[in-house]
Formats: sequence, structure tokens, C-alpha cells
Amino acid sequence: MVFGLLKDIKNGEYRVIATPSEISTIVADGHTALVQRGAGEKAGFEDEEYERAGARLVDTAAEIYGQCDFVTKVKELEPCEFDMLREGQIIFTCIHPAAHREEVQALLDKKVIAFTAEDSHRYGSPNCEAAGKQGALMGLESMLSINGGKGKFVSGLGGAPGMKVLILGGGVVGQAALSVLYALGAWVTVMDINIGTLRALSRQYGERINTMISTKENIARLLPETDMVLNCVKWPKGSTEFLIDRKMVRSMAKGSVIVDISNDVGVIETFHETTHEDPRYIEEGVVHYCVSNIPGAIANSTSVAYAASVLPHFRSIMNLGVAEACARDGFLRRSLTAYRGYLTHEETSAIQGRPWIRPEDILGISGERLDPAPPATVTRSDNMIPMEEVRL
Repeated sequence: MVFGLLKDIKNGEYRVIATPSEISTIVADGHTALVQRGAGEKAGFEDEEYERAGARLVDTAAEIYGQCDFVTKVKELEPCEFDMLREGQIIFTCIHPAAHREEVQALLDKKVIAFTAEDSHRYGSPNCEAAGKQGALMGLESMLSINGGKGKFVSGLGGAPGMKVLILGGGVVGQAALSVLYALGAWVTVMDINIGTLRALSRQYGERINTMISTKENIARLLPETDMVLNCVKWPKGSTEFLIDRKMVRSMAKGSVIVDISNDVGVIETFHETTHEDPRYIEEGVVHYCVSNIPGAIANSTSVAYAASVLPHFRSIMNLGVAEACARDGFLRRSLTAYRGYLTHEETSAIQGRPWIRPEDILGISGERLDPAPPATVTRSDNMIPMEEVRL
């Protein structure tokens, strides 16, 4: 196959999904690798390193799309890329399909084979770990007086108490944020809907953190005395009720901080997405940090970790083919989003009202012994395309 590595063009995105190390492995497998010039520069990987790894450098994204069977990058496809897609081409990137109707339509219209990377991680994405750890640090920066915050120091000073922090969600993102804030001496409470998760975290930290079941009522009770809130919840799309509404935000003391790491619409009523160039705003007296791609701020470390995690998917798809790769890895299978004109992503079907077909059915592997994987989200759709109506 011809593998293509694109330079990400989203505002504030500095990561790269494959470093020279991954390129050398792909080339050693017998594939050809094309890399767009500058693809890894902002993450600390020069073009010459990719050349030494065996890649051929090209100048434009059009050359990558025009010549490559497998095309990859970190973030969503931009509208300027839609017309470059070619039928049967394999695309692997963070599509976030349920939230991007036009992008999904382009994938379907162009009849590509598209994988949404965020659903493919068996042990949680390195990007989630990076977002949690760096998001915690961005929250501490937002707490500084010069940024509109209360000016409290995380662990306190002699005679001055430290910060009280509330982490919503005890998954990969929340655990990563907790590891940083606990190490720096914050007084942390973690909320989650899973009592098992809370018990495990409490034991892990020697019963030196507070844990509570996550309910709107519990959150409301804590907010007036909380200095910083970190939203690490994967919120069901289409939910009609805010977890933290405007009245609750207003109950927080002036100069408190909200860091919305998850960046899902519907969790916090006062949320709107920001960028690295203009990361903060103040609403109801509370400093909000709502950058959508926090891991881009630590582009080198995140790129190295992320590239290592997705390389097995790249090799499996390119060496075994899409069907066999999806049979062997249920997490890869559940990330299949579009296949030659057909939607194969259940959450997107439910949110956008589009008919879909299960990946195992359209790939013809439903009768095989398949590696299991849980659904990527709780969202379900019965809007199914009968297999007899599929024309490939």
C-alpha cells in the first residue's frame, strides 16, 4: 500500500499522528510512505528525519490524497479536503462523526473507508491522558490573578489554604488530571456515576481524596466552596439537560475556574469552545478554559505516545486488509465510520437520523469468530440498512 501522512491544518493543532519511528516500521513492512512537508515540524520532527526513515516528501495535501491508499492525520477533515477524497481510499483520523454532519456526508459521497480514531483505543487514548494532565495545568494557570482567577496557589502557602478542586468523571481523562493535581497538593474531590471506579481511585490514593456519586444535586452542593472544576465527562450527545447550569455557575465564587476538557456541548451551560490563541473567557464571574485540542500544547510528547498507540492499527489494516483487521480487533471494528458509501457508526446514525449498517455485516465477517469490544457510546440506533439492500 501507499501510506500518506498529512500535515494537520486545524487552528492550534501541532501534533502529528506518525513520527519517523512509525514510518520506518511501515516501510520495513514493504509499504511506500509519503509525508507532506512540515507534517511533524511543530511536534519536533524535521522533514529530514522522515526521509531517513524511508519516506518520500511531497509538498501538498492534494499529492497525498491523489497518490495514497491510506491517508492519516490527527484531527477532523476540513472542508477544503472533501473534494480530494477518492473512492475506496482508507482514512484514519479523529472524525468525531456524530458532531460533524458535513464531514460525514463527504465521507459517504466519496465512498471512502473511514475510521474514527477516537473510538479505536482499547486502553484509552493517549490524547485523553494528555488532555487530563495538561488540562489540569492549564486550569492552574487560569487560576492566576493575571488571568482573572482567584490567585490561589494549588497546595497553599504557610497560613494560606490550598485549592479545592472538583473533577467530574473518573475515566482516563479524570484520572490523568487527578494524578497531577494530587501530586501538587490540591484538595481533590472526584465524582463519577460508577461506585466501583470511585472505590478503586480512593484505594489508589490511600483514602486521601474525596469521592462522590455524580449527580446534579451533589455538584450544586459543592460548587460554592470549589475553586476549580474540571469537566472530564463523556457526555451523551443529544442530552437536553445541563449537568452544570448557569445558576450553578453563578453560585461559584468570583475568580473560580472551569476547565472543560471534554468539550462536549450540553454539560456546562456557559461553555463555548476556545482556542490556544484565545483560551479563556469570563462568564458569571468564573474563568472558563475551553480549548478543544489541549493535547496540541504538548505536541511532542502527545505525538510520540499517540503514534505508538495507533501503529498496530495501521499495520493490521495495511498488512491484513480492512475485513481481517476488524475481525481481529473489536475496537478497530467499532471505529469504522463509513464503508464505500454506507454509514457504519451507530452513534452518528442516532444523532443525525441516518440509516446505518453494522461493520461486521457490511464487511462480511459476522459469521467469524470476532474479537469483542463494548459499544463506543451509550447511544443506540435501530435505523438499520438491510444487508440485502447493500450494493458494493
